[in-house]
Amino acid sequence: MKHSIITAVALAISLSASAQMTVNFGANSPLRKLQMAEMAINAFYVDSVDENKLVEDAINGMLDKLDPHSAYADAKEVKAMNEPLQGNFDGIGVQFNMVDDTLLVIQPVVNGPSEKVGIQAGDRIVLVNDTAIAGVKMPRDKIMSRLRGPKGTKVKLGIVRRGVKGILTFNVVRDKIPVHSIDATYMIRPKVGYIHIESFGATTHDEFLMSLDMLKKQGMTDLILDLQGNGGGYLQAAVDISNEFLQDRDLIVYTEGRRTPRQEYRAKGSGSMLKGKVIVLVDELTASAAEIVTGAIQDQDRGEVVGRRSFGKGLVQRPLDMPDGSMIRLTIAHYYTPSGRCIQKPYTKGDSKDYAMDIENRLKHGELTNRDSIHFSDSLKYYTLRKHKLVYGGGGIMPDYFIPLDTTKYTAYQRKLLANNIAINSNLKYIDKNRKELKSKYPTFEQFNKDYQTPQYLLDQIFAEAAKQNIKPKDDAEVKLTVPALKTMLKALVARDLWDMSQYHQIMNENSDIVKKAVELMK
Repeated sequence: MKHSIITAVALAISLSASAQMTVNFGANSPLRKLQMAEMAINAFYVDSVDENKLVEDAINGMLDKLDPHSAYADAKEVKAMNEPLQGNFDGIGVQFNMVDDTLLVIQPVVNGPSEKVGIQAGDRIVLVNDTAIAGVKMPRDKIMSRLRGPKGTKVKLGIVRRGVKGILTFNVVRDKIPVHSIDATYMIRPKVGYIHIESFGATTHDEFLMSLDMLKKQGMTDLILDLQGNGGGYLQAAVDISNEFLQDRDLIVYTEGRRTPRQEYRAKGSGSMLKGKVIVLVDELTASAAEIVTGAIQDQDRGEVVGRRSFGKGLVQRPLDMPDGSMIRLTIAHYYTPSGRCIQKPYTKGDSKDYAMDIENRLKHGELTNRDSIHFSDSLKYYTLRKHKLVYGGGGIMPDYFIPLDTTKYTAYQRKLLANNIAINSNLKYIDKNRKELKSKYPTFEQFNKDYQTPQYLLDQIFAEAAKQNIKPKDDAEVKLTVPALKTMLKALVARDLWDMSQYHQIMNENSDIVKKAVELMK
């Protein structure tokens, strides 16, 4: 019991030093009360208790009464959460998907450990260190844990390859595997480049500079920056990206909270994209760091925003590391755009359910499909800093050009085909069976994009499999509406598996109303 008190005091002192907290240890303090309750349960409760679980539940209970983004994560969750942002992890270096309970290699990472030993796209990994992972319904996270491991360690893989008898054995030496946050870079039109940033991580800025350099060599003068679906990440990455567009001393974002004084982040004027048109694409899933970049470009009149109101995640979390590797992410401030708009959308403390339903509520209220359904009070009016254009606060970034969600383009039938993985699994099997033929027939993406047509028999297979699972369209009219968008998506997925995500986006973008509007504005 004495040890528990000493540990608690040490932790409080540690947190006080890093976060400048004042802690009340008086006889009637809440901290003392909580500590006594935990010690009493541990000492006197009728049954044995998991002390760690008890404390974790107490922490979660406290955080649940605060904002929706203050959260606790155990050591395992912290590691998984940080990996995509750190820019690399240790592993074998393959992109894969699960097909019929078997791990199918989509692409080995270029110059990665798997490619170096001869593992190819289309290979099936069935054994890991002589343990079967295929046909045994092993959970995906268990498979991942067997494939990953410290750099320099070896793993023996048993692989089944189409056209080759028996099981091939490969000894792979694990290595650092890069995690890229930019998944598409290409010239969408003459002089107009396109970059899609998936998230903001440790390597995002470096990747962005490489993308800009590549596009400029192809004649780019103007840029479409796609932040749709970008859930955010590191603040510094957002600041660094914003700096590429803004003039010296331009305000990018500032933070402020009850105990956190105002802190400003400004551009240095050293950016590589200070001239040329810029259009930022956003949707209802664009959040946090992505909203910082969008708000800075809009408020400084550096570019225009196209799409739908962004998510509205404008709370600053400070990570508080616990001795056991766990972490509390505690909200300490709000993000504000240069004009003074708070990025955070309204919320009720302790009501995470309503907050989680916000996007669905936007759809029900018509906000995603009809601009006339969006109403702002005069108190939410703000003005950009150079041209004094009217912009609105109230949470999220409202675009300059609203593009409604076209609910007729993606039918309920198609959504069911996707939700149940019927379309994607059927497509993976098709690619696996025809990969060699497709590569031979379409040696370049340009040729593929021009000539490839999704075969009717693939659509028939998808519809037949759906019927087996009792997933049926309302009528023939819904099937007719489903087919065009489904064919485009299937073609894009084939392109992704034969080349990369950049080619996937290139195909999908030609059918995107948001992208079409951006291209139109570039004329």
